[in-house]
Amino acid sequence: MNIGVPSEIKNHEYRVGLTPESVKALKAANHNIFIQRDAGAAIGFLDADYIESGAQILDSAKDVFAASELIIKVKEPMPSELSYLNSSHTLFTYLHLAGDPKQAHALLQTGVTGIAYETVTSESGALPLLSPMSAIAGQLSIVVGSYHLLKPNKGRGTLLGAFGDLAPRVVTVIGAGVAGTAAIQKAIENNAHVKIIDLSQGRLDELQEIYGLKNIEYILSSNESIADALPVSDLVIGSVYVVGKQAPKVVSAEMLKHMTPGTVMVDISIDQGGCFETSQPTNHDKPTFIKDGIVHYCVTNMPGAVPLTATSALNKVTLPFILDLANKGVETALNDDEHLRNGLNIQDGEVKHSAVKEALLADHFKL
Repeated sequence: MNIGVPSEIKNHEYRVGLTPESVKALKAANHNIFIQRDAGAAIGFLDADYIESGAQILDSAKDVFAASELIIKVKEPMPSELSYLNSSHTLFTYLHLAGDPKQAHALLQTGVTGIAYETVTSESGALPLLSPMSAIAGQLSIVVGSYHLLKPNKGRGTLLGAFGDLAPRVVTVIGAGVAGTAAIQKAIENNAHVKIIDLSQGRLDELQEIYGLKNIEYILSSNESIADALPVSDLVIGSVYVVGKQAPKVVSAEMLKHMTPGTVMVDISIDQGGCFETSQPTNHDKPTFIKDGIVHYCVTNMPGAVPLTATSALNKVTLPFILDLANKGVETALNDDEHLRNGLNIQDGEVKHSAVKEALLADHFKL
């Protein structure tokens, strides 16, 4: 199969769809791999490395798309890339269509077969291609949250940690999935007082078994419990995810009026539309905005800030599926593996994933 990897062109996105090691594995299976010139250069994967692994280097994204049947990316196609896509292509990447109906409509018009990393499943019910990026985003949420709490960054001017007799600062994590759990772990390591809010009492009990009760509260999610936690928090992490759908808005605009100015809110769910009512997508050039005195961090490609780590972690989980698609052909691979088939979001101008379809219909999107 002819497999193409264009350069990522989203703001400050330096990840790349395939590493040289992944190219080597695909080449060993007798596939042709086309890499756009300098696609991995920013993270030390040079064209010479790809050539040594068996890839061909092409000058432009247009050339890569034209030469390839299977396109491997990290982020959804940008508007300038849509004209390169057609019904002969299969696109394997993060799509997050429910969070961007306009993008969904544009992508449907190309006729491309779109398989989304974020809805591929596993036997356990987990999301194996989403999990590593969620874990990275969870850890980063504490890093960027701490940074934006600094007074020069418009934050409260507080530092997470334990300092003598001073009470620890408060971090609230809403949603204790993969991203939320990574944020919780990082917040505990920073000696914060952590409020964990989740809809599942069972999940809260599991976390209590792991982390105990010192400086940690386990709170069943409700509008009231969230509203109570926000005014006493320095940093709020939103990590609510529903497969294929827009994230529910768990923090309302009204709740912000009762929070302390300079509090930082990090919306990890922004790719799915955001879980704070006041969230708007931002980028690494301008990562925050202030609403009612509250600093919002809503960068849509958080793991792009650590592209070498993120690319390596992503390739470990995507490569087996890429090999399956290439070795068997797309149709057979989808038919043979229900978990890969759960990743199929769009094909022949139609939305194929039931949750994505439901989300887009709820957004009054014409399918």
